[in-house]
Amino acid sequence: MNAKLRVGVVGCGLIGRRRAEQAAGHRETECVAVSDVDMNAAATTAQVVGAAPAADWHSLVERTDLDLVVVSTPNRFLCDIAVAALERGKHVLVEKPMGRNVTEAERMRRAACAARRVLKVGFNHRYHPAIAAAHQLVAQGALGEIINVRCRYGHGGRPGYEREWRGRRELAGGGELLDQGVHVVDLMHWFAGVPRDAFALLQTAVWPLQGLEDNAFGLFRFASGAVASLHTSWTQWKNIFSFEVTGRTGAAVVQGLGGSYGVETLTVYHRRPEGGAPQETTQVFEGADESWRLEWDDFVAAVRRGAAGPMLGNMDDGVLAMRLIDALYRSAAAGSVVAA
Repeated sequence: MNAKLRVGVVGCGLIGRRRAEQAAGHRETECVAVSDVDMNAAATTAQVVGAAPAADWHSLVERTDLDLVVVSTPNRFLCDIAVAALERGKHVLVEKPMGRNVTEAERMRRAACAARRVLKVGFNHRYHPAIAAAHQLVAQGALGEIINVRCRYGHGGRPGYEREWRGRRELAGGGELLDQGVHVVDLMHWFAGVPRDAFALLQTAVWPLQGLEDNAFGLFRFASGAVASLHTSWTQWKNIFSFEVTGRTGAAVVQGLGGSYGVETLTVYHRRPEGGAPQETTQVFEGADESWRLEWDDFVAAVRRGAAGPMLGNMDDGVLAMRLIDALYRSAAAGSVVAA
């Protein structure tokens, strides 16, 4: 167990390459092989991280010298590749969303349970410092009982989006609600628990996405009476991430994720018993985005433990997020509130 864990990466786009670099630079892992349908992308990533380019994903997951496989492909292929890797005894980190639908997510979970291997879902937002600090406040009861959660998340898309894989239902499974919205519903579950009811409205306002949404508006209601609202958008012309949690005695507001989303900040408000403006403190988290490294640390630690102990973004979290997304899609189709 002192030897480095050997990693293969399927999919060498922006996120896959980032995962390969994390694996190559980590004290406990090395990137051994990478593959991509674009052989130039695979060759470039392989050169950067000192790995061998594989001819295709089948040959990569068949290798007997791999311990971990990262699956970072268009959504259509996530399930098949993750299941194949699990069945061959590899631990797997599959990028969000956990497939195109609940059926694919549950298939991955069954494969991981049967193989007794770690299956992690790439929910790196949980590892952003402002979000993690806000969650700690909630866990400590520092804001009182949660009464509502609100999130806005989006970017501006780009001309030609409908010709990319995210604009094709058979490859993506859904539009913006599934793409960025899966991060949002995962965070809402993490902070507030499992909702009871769901309601959603979808909009295709700008991009010709063949029936996929470029905006999604959603509501969740919890058994406690708490309500969560979300708006995810591909028509947010200036990128935005805003996540607010309000309790009976205080609130926490996260703005930004770094980079084009702006400097990450956490503002905490504590309600004064006598009323008036609350006490307010703000933390600023500048510097590089460490969420990818922290998530990789968590995944490697879980593999070293043999899946014992807690891990953020585990397979149950991934399946639940897909169930909540499914509830929002069902609600939008029915035009009514549905059970979450």
